[in-house]
Amino acid sequence: MTHHYTFQSPIGFLKISEENGSLTGLSLQKKQDPSASLSQNIRHSDLLYEAFQQLNEYFAGKRTHFDLPLHYNGTAFQKQVWNALQEIPYGETRSYEDIAVRIDNPKAVRAVGQANGKNPVMIIIPCHRVIHKNGDITGFACGTDVKKYLLALEHPV
Repeated sequence: MTHHYTFQSPIGFLKISEENGSLTGLSLQKKQDPSASLSQNIRHSDLLYEAFQQLNEYFAGKRTHFDLPLHYNGTAFQKQVWNALQEIPYGETRSYEDIAVRIDNPKAVRAVGQANGKNPVMIIIPCHRVIHKNGDITGFACGTDVKKYLLALEHPV
């Protein structure tokens, strides 16, 4: 059974999903899902609570690494990209080309971008740390304003 929790974050409502003891999703929502709110006195899993706590620490600038079990569905290529994204250190960025080279598929730059856009667990799998090779901040499913916010949070000037 899949469990969800939606909460207000500095970038909007985030929905965390968990199934069988692993996080399966983290996404930005257009509005809060009232069925997943703590105010409903619903018992949420310990994992959802831990994810909520770690995300709040991240947004407060007190967490640079997440320690949560993940399980995500995707193609072998997508999983390869998502695994490579998790190797990008906090406060650093890589280009789509860097990721393609990292996964030994240097011609797959566009495919890396597409896989990046299908990331099921945003922030925790840090797709926001991938930018254009010329330094432009492009290609983020939640919009470039959110991407700029996350990058600024991780690399304050």
